[in-house]
Amino acid sequence: MSDNVVVIAGERLARYGFGDGHPFGPDRHAAFLREFGARALDRKVRVLEPRDAREEELLAFHTAGYLEFVRERSASGQGYLDAGDTPAYRGVYEAASRVVGATLTATEGIMAGEFRHAFVPIAGLHHAARDHAAGFCVFNDCGVAIELLRSRYGLKQVAYVDIDAHHGDGVFYAFEGDAAVIFADLHEDGRYLYPGTGAAEETGRGAAEGTKLNVPLPPGANDSAFCDAWPRVIAHLERFEPEFLILQCGADSIEGDPLTHLRLTPRAHARAARELVDLAERLGHGRVLALGGGGYDRANLASAWNAVVESLLA
Repeated sequence: MSDNVVVIAGERLARYGFGDGHPFGPDRHAAFLREFGARALDRKVRVLEPRDAREEELLAFHTAGYLEFVRERSASGQGYLDAGDTPAYRGVYEAASRVVGATLTATEGIMAGEFRHAFVPIAGLHHAARDHAAGFCVFNDCGVAIELLRSRYGLKQVAYVDIDAHHGDGVFYAFEGDAAVIFADLHEDGRYLYPGTGAAEETGRGAAEGTKLNVPLPPGANDSAFCDAWPRVIAHLERFEPEFLILQCGADSIEGDPLTHLRLTPRAHARAARELVDLAERLGHGRVLALGGGGYDRANLASAWNAVVESLLA
């Protein structure tokens, strides 16, 4: 059993998901765990239960007005939390808070030195903005973690890396002008896919100019295109020497996803995780947190996410 790697999972975390055939269904968690067991990773990796995020932690990123809006819709279970992608259901506030709590459970353990690497399957909700939901994402656990790594732990540079097919717009625009957040995102070109953002010219504003790297890939891009682009990510991170690395490893960039058009394989996800672990070791801290993100073909997400766990163990 590795002392360096944990997975944050459990039935309570699986409650974040939308029913009635919605692409982001609660069965995604079970699909990951079945493959996790099939690969005997449950004998090698500790599994921890998530805690719930506290309101003051959610307020580190989100506005009070938005939290109240989600509470109201969560109580009624009626309507949508955005323009039509993210339906409300009874208990969605608590379920979304638990996603944030899962990411914070991992973050706290890494910062306490209890383990160096962690993976959270139902997490990486990168579309949620400070004041609204978007794209199946209610609370932005990535943004909350970044804010708390700085305010609670005093980190000066935090890196966010995203290989989900969709651009991590909720993270990018929240920190577009913040030079302390080093951002790198490989995604399907926004001219062809939601949310339509993440052009190569978007490199940060003001003092943060140059701290953000967006690499749009054309529809149909495969592992060869990923391998051509990935060294730019590592070089970008090395330039700033971040003290903590977050990887949003959405599996919707894998070939066959029903919502996207990239053609990566799980080898790309394995490489990303492995090379970020190597970079974290070179930087002297070893801190890597991987978050599941998107992925709507269950076999794809099971393969890609478990490939990430295996790379964290390597």
